[in-house]
Amino acid sequence: MSKTALAAAALTLNALVWGVSWWPFRTLQVLGLHPLWTTALIYTFGLLCLALVQPRAWRGFLRHPELWWLLLAAGLTNVGFNWAVTVGDVVRVVLLFYLMPAWVVLLAWPLLGEKPSTGSLVRLALALAGVVIVLKTPASPWPVPESLADWLALMAGFCFALTNILLRRLNHTPGESRVLAMFVGGALLAGAAAVLGWGLDVVAPLPAPELAWVAWVLLISLAFLAGNLALQYGAAHLSASATSLIMLSEVIFASGSSVLLGAGTLSARTLVGGALILLASLLSVLSFRPPS
Repeated sequence: MSKTALAAAALTLNALVWGVSWWPFRTLQVLGLHPLWTTALIYTFGLLCLALVQPRAWRGFLRHPELWWLLLAAGLTNVGFNWAVTVGDVVRVVLLFYLMPAWVVLLAWPLLGEKPSTGSLVRLALALAGVVIVLKTPASPWPVPESLADWLALMAGFCFALTNILLRRLNHTPGESRVLAMFVGGALLAGAAAVLGWGLDVVAPLPAPELAWVAWVLLISLAFLAGNLALQYGAAHLSASATSLIMLSEVIFASGSSVLLGAGTLSARTLVGGALILLASLLSVLSFRPPS
């Protein structure tokens, strides 16, 4: 197998891991483990592995305090997405999460100095039209988020777009320190949100260790770690546009698996709105030009 094919396969593996991650999160919730606790444990495991392999990452992280912004953005992405796919319609959540073209247009101007072009404004309009169609139900007079899962998905998509922009803005910092910041964000923000939710009686307390849920957490932690390594390998051997295009397959994996297992629905409204959102994402990928 050529390096290009291997890199594409690695990215597809990462998309598969994220696309079907809703299933173990829901399984763990049935076993008494809230998705916030699960997220905190998964990223703590990954953080320990990273600290063993790349101990110097901490030095770079401490030398660059601006990485705290990346920590916050990445942490909130995981808090929002993992919670949303556990409690909401998975298809709807993933589509709202992929409203990234709209957020990127709005964030790239103040943070990167990239003024929106005609093409980016068209993609923004397509994405927003898709979201309006997805959110507008016969029972609601306005296309507004109608559940906690909707709000969490929108927040996660916004934070994911911010994470990607910050990765470009902070490309002068050590790569391993950026990865460390993202892992710390996942562990710290999810843990803090779980403790706060526990105090507000919104999140169930962390259950006593039992073989059933501990084994699941270990398995999903290894899967996420493998997916992250696959992403690092694939992104290093393919162009950014090819990487983004392959990563869109996460929508297919998430939608297909959730519909088959009864955790998502594909109504005509969702299909039309989702098609516009994905078209905006696809056009964003195809129009990508690496910065000079």
